[in-house]
Order: sequence, then C-alpha cells, then structure tokens
Amino acid sequence: MKALYYDAVVIGGGAAGMASALALDAAGFSTAIIEREEQLGGILLQCIHNGFGLHEFAEELTGPEFAERFIEKTKVSRITCYLHTTVLSLRPVGSVHTDDREKELYCVSPQGVLHIRARAVVLAMGCRERNRGNVRIPGSRPAGVYTAGLAQRLVNIEGYIPGKEVVIIGSGDIGLIMARRMSWVGCQVKAVVEILPYPAGLTRNIVQCLHDFAIPLYLSSQITRIFGNDRVEGVAVSPLEKGVLVPDKGFRIDCDTLLFAVGLVPENELSKDAGVELYSATGGPLVDSFLMTNLEGVFACGNVLHVHDLVDWVTEEGRRAGAYAAEWLKGARPLVQIRTKAGTNVRYVNPGKLNPQEDTRVYLRSLIVKNHGVLELRMDNRVIKTIRQGHVQPSEMIQVPIHSKDLEGFTRDSVLEFGLA
Repeated sequence: MKALYYDAVVIGGGAAGMASALALDAAGFSTAIIEREEQLGGILLQCIHNGFGLHEFAEELTGPEFAERFIEKTKVSRITCYLHTTVLSLRPVGSVHTDDREKELYCVSPQGVLHIRARAVVLAMGCRERNRGNVRIPGSRPAGVYTAGLAQRLVNIEGYIPGKEVVIIGSGDIGLIMARRMSWVGCQVKAVVEILPYPAGLTRNIVQCLHDFAIPLYLSSQITRIFGNDRVEGVAVSPLEKGVLVPDKGFRIDCDTLLFAVGLVPENELSKDAGVELYSATGGPLVDSFLMTNLEGVFACGNVLHVHDLVDWVTEEGRRAGAYAAEWLKGARPLVQIRTKAGTNVRYVNPGKLNPQEDTRVYLRSLIVKNHGVLELRMDNRVIKTIRQGHVQPSEMIQVPIHSKDLEGFTRDSVLEFGLA
C-alpha cells in the first residue's frame, strides 16, 4: 500500500475541485486532486452546448472549452492529480481534542490502494441524477428508459443515439437541453412533461430548447404509466387540477424512448460515511462561513454542497473554498459566526453561518415564482436590508452579497433571516 502526504486533498476534479485546488496551490500548499474518471473536467466534458463562462471569463464557451481552461492551469501548477481513482473512506485521525487533526483517505487506483494523509480536505464530488426509482412510475422495465445525463453522455461522448421518438419527464435544464440535442440529431421529441405548474429550468433554456423547436410542454401533468415490455412503446399522461390527478382527462403519447430529468442530488455517500452533518433542505453538507463542515478541516463546495444553476457560480464557490481552506491551514479560525435562516418563501440559505466581520456572499433559492419580488433580510427581528428582485423562481439561484456593515450590531446569538415577498 502506497502512503502519501499532502497539505490538502480535493475530492473531485470538476470545476469546483479544480478551482479549489488552484487556490490552495497559489497559497503555497501541497495539493492533490482525486478524480474517479480518466480525466479532469467532470460533467462539463459532455456538455457541448454553449452558455458557460459568461461571468467567469466574460465570454460564451462550451462545457469542454470551460473545463479546458482550468485543466491547462492545473497542468502548469504543482498540483498532483490522481485520475481513475476512487476514495473509499475518509476519516479524521489523531486526538479528538484538537481542531487540526489529519484526515486519512483510502483510495483505489490503477496503482493499487493508496493511503493518503492530509491536514485539509475539500469535498467537490458534484451531484447525481434522480432516476425512475425516485418517482415510482408504474409499468414494466423495458429498454429505452434513461436519465437525461446518461443520454447526453451517449450522444455527445459515445456517439450513440438512444432512440427515435422521445418523451422527457421534467423541465429541468438538462431535460430542456437534451430536448434540443435530440432534435438536432434527428429524433422527434414529442413532449416535455412537468409535474409543477411552472417550468423548472432557466427561462433562456425554455425559449432556446423548446419554443425554438416547437416542442410541447405539458405543465401540471404527470406520467402515470410506461407502456411496453421489450422496448418502450408509449406513456400515459394525466393532468393535475389543484394538485389532484385527473385520469379521465389523460392521454397517451407513443414513443420509444423516455428520458428522466427529475432533479439532481448532491453526491454525499462519502460525506455521510465520514460523519459530515447534512442540511436536509439541500442534501449537501451544512457549512459555516469558511465553507467548512462540522468536521474541522473538511470543506465543501459546488454541487456537492447544493445544486447550482451555473458552472460560473460553482467555480466561484470552489475558489472561495480553496482560499478558506488555505486560511485555515495557516491557523485562521472564524472568531464569531451568526446563523442564517430560510424565512418566508425561501427554500434554503447557504452557508449556514456567516462571519459578520467580513464581506461574503450567500446563495438561496425561492419557493415561489414571482415578478417584482422583494428579498428582506432580518436580523434579531429587525429589517436590515431589502433587495428588489425583478423575477424569482425555484430554478434560478439567488446570490446576495453581504457586507460587514450590513451586520452592525450583531451579537453571538444573532440570526440572519432571508424572506421573499
């Protein structure tokens, strides 16, 4: 068994992982990236559509182009990359009475089992797709049922077309993008079916991926059965009225392929096994103002923390996580932290704690769809700031800059609550 030591280890080589590792390397710390695929880049490598990098690079790039810019930076850094390597376990070692315990990782790699010790670890494993088992649609198990991400990989990387007549469940961004992609390769996309009364994806994707291709979108509708034994032959669609299925108004769509785009879940099996406390609203770790979990020296960023809508925000958060990890390695600790709280019409707020003595950024998601909304920040039952929002919807993450002057008068028991009206 090969034994190795680094100041910091980043688990995951996507946008968040590379940004974190580069920040740690720039601060002078020996850093390793552990990536289970054969190359860095993560999910970006199969996202050949454009729309990436508008905030990060002020230009529009495809996913592979965005990834390549960070891969090239990583190549000329001192970062060590372990590719095709999977972390099996993560454990703090040493005395429980110190906040600077080393972390012990066991990994399986082409070179055999690796035993790695590090002072800091950054979790950047990304997210995974929900599948048919999560939505429990009746029917047999015919061929032709895929998650949208798998179909994207088959078409964009493997060069296979999974079917000819396609129905997509869910109007999340990847489902919308795959509606357009399947149309481009000559398939007939017969419908996108969404259980919510509003689209789940970004407005630009609704326009560019559905309207531009005249693809029907059925809102407040649910697929209630999959027909077919050897291969998908069709699906039954029923509308919902006031949240109740109305089968009598249902109809059948004939198809040979069904793609599931029913949401993403932060990939946190390793985190849970290590003892990381998770935030029920996001499925990701609960973090403080350093983006640090309840395990000292273990940080989290990107889609493993909460599912983002833009890779630019993933990258920005990864860079901050790496910078915070570097500060922590130098001995810095947040002296005072105040809790954040999701208030009226807000699903979650990240991070869970803030340092009131520094400027920072908070991410949150709305529970409502509304034009001309008002975001209200309350601390200790008093309004400290209001921010007008032109449009809010659950699919679009809201970024809120928080300045130290906004939090003047805080106490150790203060709570900063975010509400939408």
